[in-house]
Amino acid sequence: MDQYQILGEVVYGRRLTEEEAIYLINEGDLLAIGSAANNIRSRDYPDTVTFIIDRNINYTNICTSKCKFCAFYRDKADPDAYLLSKEEIFMKIEETLALEGTQIMLQGGLNPDLTIDYFEDLFKSIKGRYPIVIHSLGAPEVAYIAEISKIEVDEALTRLHKAGLDSLPGAGAEILVDHYRSAVSPNKVSAKRWLEVMERAHRLGIESTATMMMGGPDTVEDRVEHMSKIRSLQDKTGGFRAFIAWTYQPGYTELGGKTMSSRQYLKTLAVSRLFLDNFDHIQGSWVTQGKDIGQLSLSFGADDLGSIMIEENVVRATGVAYAMSKEEIVGLIQSTGKHAARRNTVYEVIERFD
Repeated sequence: MDQYQILGEVVYGRRLTEEEAIYLINEGDLLAIGSAANNIRSRDYPDTVTFIIDRNINYTNICTSKCKFCAFYRDKADPDAYLLSKEEIFMKIEETLALEGTQIMLQGGLNPDLTIDYFEDLFKSIKGRYPIVIHSLGAPEVAYIAEISKIEVDEALTRLHKAGLDSLPGAGAEILVDHYRSAVSPNKVSAKRWLEVMERAHRLGIESTATMMMGGPDTVEDRVEHMSKIRSLQDKTGGFRAFIAWTYQPGYTELGGKTMSSRQYLKTLAVSRLFLDNFDHIQGSWVTQGKDIGQLSLSFGADDLGSIMIEENVVRATGVAYAMSKEEIVGLIQSTGKHAARRNTVYEVIERFD
């Protein structure tokens, strides 16, 4: 294969094949791939990089999934197991609104005590009080809520949407390859089930994002298979708003291992921009890579830096705790020569910083 021929053709619109994506990640030149990804990003988003102000509210840490890569979950009997009260969640939402936040991500675990009635009541209570977007519950949570409530996923999604759920984050995707999932998260939904939940949500008008956690025991082939599956679903539904790749953090986890290099992260990120030609937005992950690499991701295909993260507990549980204010993220973007803009959940610009 000739990487320069491949990159030249892809920049002009030819779809990248799985075989070529694997070749580029394994043997391609980092800067050449980054340049091609940046050309596509610059064509679609010539001078603007977006971010959002939101809050991850981890409403519970009780989870029956017990993924080996997670340092956050607890058993129900553990002394530090918790379920936030409505009042605690309301207080966090009020703090979020005071800091100009427009979205909350309610994410916890597979808590066997929380059936769909709990979420319907919670979402209705939030929507009745606050003008905020509920971008919450990953596909595994939705599948689990349906299972323990003894209803179909379609009914669960319809009822949750009616109660106030606006959209789904890509949580729980990790790597959508079953031999990987069986090894690190055997109690979580299969790759096929994750994609089924997302497809049903999209068919019901509930859009979502797609994520990928890389740098654990996954291979390059696994990562490309993951991207191929979400590209195929996007061809069918068009329901994914963005792709968000982040790197596994081994601290305090059962799985252990090493942190993925920033070079591998940037190369995979750039290939994702080339491969996912039907995705509008690619997000850089400063939350797991730090501010400097997050800034560099803007030259490797990313057009969005996600959230300033008023609160985040899952990555923090591994010992990684980056934080950034609104002023810092604006300065980070502006120092690349681009314009910073605050967006909402559907990627509409609501504030510009020129």
